[in-house]
Amino acid sequence: MSAEALSPWLRRPLTELLRQRGHAWLLQGPSGIGQYELALALASAWLCEQPTEEGTACGNCPSCHAIEVRTHADLCVLMPEVAMQELGWPLDEKAQADIDDKKRKPSREIRVEAMRDAVGFAQRTSARGRGKVVLVYPAERMNTITANALLKTLEEPVGDVRFVLASEAAWQLLPTIRSRCLGFTLPWPATAEAEAWLAAQDVPAADAAALLRAAGGRPSDALKLARSGQPPKAWALLPKAMVRGDIGALADHAPAQAVGALQKLCHDLMAVGNGAAPRFFEAADLPAAPPRLALARWSKSLASAARTAEHPFNAGLMLEALVSEARTTLNSAARRRP
Repeated sequence: MSAEALSPWLRRPLTELLRQRGHAWLLQGPSGIGQYELALALASAWLCEQPTEEGTACGNCPSCHAIEVRTHADLCVLMPEVAMQELGWPLDEKAQADIDDKKRKPSREIRVEAMRDAVGFAQRTSARGRGKVVLVYPAERMNTITANALLKTLEEPVGDVRFVLASEAAWQLLPTIRSRCLGFTLPWPATAEAEAWLAAQDVPAADAAALLRAAGGRPSDALKLARSGQPPKAWALLPKAMVRGDIGALADHAPAQAVGALQKLCHDLMAVGNGAAPRFFEAADLPAAPPRLALARWSKSLASAARTAEHPFNAGLMLEALVSEARTTLNSAARRRP
């Protein structure tokens, strides 16, 4: 990936990273601001055969082309299988056959078998003579066994191999993993910069501000919302729909998305209740804040629901329960008034 293909707020960080030396980087920050894109651009620059004066990838050489078509022999990408499918990276033949034959579902964690293959990859000779790169994203999806399989190679890298780990929850990584990487925190994009980027992705200017607010200022998440087809106005109407217990407001949401939306609503009500400005909704769109204890209980319940939202026993029943609990909590504000 060339620097020109990056989001504008990531171009300076890429240049800064390329000026420094190190065999392992940990790129960290909240979701939706470009950890994966920056990690791939960094890997592309390291492997590029005709880098620019700034050291970034040219985007035209055989190495850059091989990365673009996901076939570079010196780049090993470690991701959950669901992320690899989403981002266009091929699975190994056995994993793809198992999934095609419905023997199992794509993994949502980085599998230890893939990590062991990566350790073997790190020990081989570079095919193109520019060294080798292991890219791990999202790094927090390594379980303890997988992380420990990586740890020794991070401690004692063999040959010319570099690692770039990208994480949206770096605190979940083993301390031993974090301590062996150079950390880099991604900058938060300015609102005007993010809106301009969304406009370049064909998002109507009238919708960009509302989508960014719904995404908490994260441009990539705002773009996903735009492409989901959900009108921004529906987001503004969500809080009061929950007061009424209107399940239709979340009917097109998967359970995990519904939990995420309600967590944002709970966050903003907590912020308003403590005298702060809301982040995800306009203040005028929010109902009266319920008692703090009610919000605390709701927040804890939503956090528990998030842990099982990817594999609910019954998605319809889960949505009904989520909306019922939201309605009860939100209407507790009215009950406490004199």
